[in-house]
Amino acid sequence: MARQGVNRRQLLGGSAAVMGAASAAPAALGAAREGERSLEGQTILITGASSGFGRLGAEYYARLGARVFASMRNLPRPEADELTALAEAEGLAIDVVEIDVTSDDSVARGVATVLEATGGTLDVLINNAGIGLGSPVEVQDMEATRLMFETNTYGPHRMARAVLPAMRAAGRGLIVQISSQLGRVIAPGLGHYSPTKFALEAMSEAMAYELVPHGIDVTIIQPGGYPTEIWNNASALAASLRDRTPEETLAAYPELTAGMGEARGGGGDTDPMDIPHAIADVIARPQGARPLRIAVHPGVRPQLAINDASREAQLAWLGGSPFGPWIRNVLER
Repeated sequence: MARQGVNRRQLLGGSAAVMGAASAAPAALGAAREGERSLEGQTILITGASSGFGRLGAEYYARLGARVFASMRNLPRPEADELTALAEAEGLAIDVVEIDVTSDDSVARGVATVLEATGGTLDVLINNAGIGLGSPVEVQDMEATRLMFETNTYGPHRMARAVLPAMRAAGRGLIVQISSQLGRVIAPGLGHYSPTKFALEAMSEAMAYELVPHGIDVTIIQPGGYPTEIWNNASALAASLRDRTPEETLAAYPELTAGMGEARGGGGDTDPMDIPHAIADVIARPQGARPLRIAVHPGVRPQLAINDASREAQLAWLGGSPFGPWIRNVLER
């Protein structure tokens, strides 16, 4: 079969559209908006809080009155020191906790530390830690594949299993999963990013149904493209993958591997604070009134049609079954 002609300029332009790089004016880091609902009394644990949505959220929720446990791996590190200094300077209730979501032991230790500090309760878990690593699927060796799934899919699973006993005992709680619009739509050249987020979407929806009897909500946030550190981290990971990939494999996909691993930003000039704002709104809602999925981006949101079709299919399939009350409880909010 003849190769379809697509040049790299077209692919990069398409990637910008896929990732939703629309314009919006950035706001002050972690600043509370006028009229924002208080999160006073809420205890919140965030993974991946060293940068991006996690770091912004840690500051923002604390300024709204929450007690925040900002977790990150590889302590000590400058990002942890900076966040601790900020909390002390502003009198914010932020504690930095070490958690590597790819490690069973680290998750268990970190969550135990949080529960000890709160007297055994936790109101909100925000599964924010995640990575990107783009390339054709064939190029993604098992090292890259395991890292992607361990971080983006198994990590949220580990965290949920660690906090759910305390939430079930309390009869309340909220788990917020940071997915992506690419957890519902697929573009070439992004490797296992979409598969890991598709799996996260499915796991989260199943949990949402199963946790209805326990009074625990699950909300999936689906961001488009935003200018955070995920882009630079993805470039570094892709460069390492490129260096260990046979040249003949790279050459089979010239449109997708040319420039692979080169440092480049992404997300345009959109405002990453859109995500903490959306999450704070979800946290402030009463139990049982939180939607299953929220698409967040000022530009294109191609997943909306799939979200709607999935909802209707689930209701048609299981709405009248013995599981119907759980299904309708989650999908008819």
